[in-house]
Amino acid sequence: MNTMTLWGISPWGFAVLAAAALLVGFSKTAVSGANTVSLAIFAAVLPARASTGILLPVLIVGDVLAVLTYRRHAHWPTLWRLFPAVAAGVVLGTLFLVWADDGIVRTSIGAILLLMAAVTMGRRRRADRDEDPDLVTTRAGRIKARSYGIVGGFTTMVANAGGPVMSMYLLSAGFRKLGFLGTSAFFFLIVNVSKVPFSAGLGLIDGRSLLLDAALAVFVVPGAFIGTWAVSRINQRLFERLVIAATVAGAVQLLLR
Repeated sequence: MNTMTLWGISPWGFAVLAAAALLVGFSKTAVSGANTVSLAIFAAVLPARASTGILLPVLIVGDVLAVLTYRRHAHWPTLWRLFPAVAAGVVLGTLFLVWADDGIVRTSIGAILLLMAAVTMGRRRRADRDEDPDLVTTRAGRIKARSYGIVGGFTTMVANAGGPVMSMYLLSAGFRKLGFLGTSAFFFLIVNVSKVPFSAGLGLIDGRSLLLDAALAVFVVPGAFIGTWAVSRINQRLFERLVIAATVAGAVQLLLR
């Protein structure tokens, strides 16, 4: 069985999943990339393949709340540059899931995230902190968008772990805090909704799993409100450090699981 029912989880297991769902809401409205911790929790409580199907609708609820909160700050030229490459990455990820086992998936994604975190930290040391994202339109910028888009689509399909990849891209492109959150909110809402047919086709989402999702979605809402409250109290430098730290933590968890 690829999916998991609400009734097949112990009260302790549900409590842990509820805490992870609250963290999803927080990450979507405050520190993007922190939901890699939620990914690890879901995979620890549930069977690995089932966890990806259960987590996806929970992420979509968080995406909707983030879009409602930051919709005025999205940078659509960046989104249009990313979507074609992301679509290719989602297709590759779907094909990868047909044959790859959990160990290969975790190791591959963890290594990719660590590499991208290192590259981004190096670039941020050299970058002008006030760089306008509209200026990232050079040939090198387009190649970077395609590269990150393919990797982001791949990782979000195989493990719902595209958040850190896109976080690294948006930081390297010079986005400030609200532009970062608004652009990533629309990006992940569109990408995650597009993944639903693929996940359903792989047997990862069905009526039983959606019942569990409905129970967990309740906990995403307070997490989103906590994130909205917190983000106005986090300065830009701390925000970037938290995003990178969450990315590294998620990558290490994937490698050590």
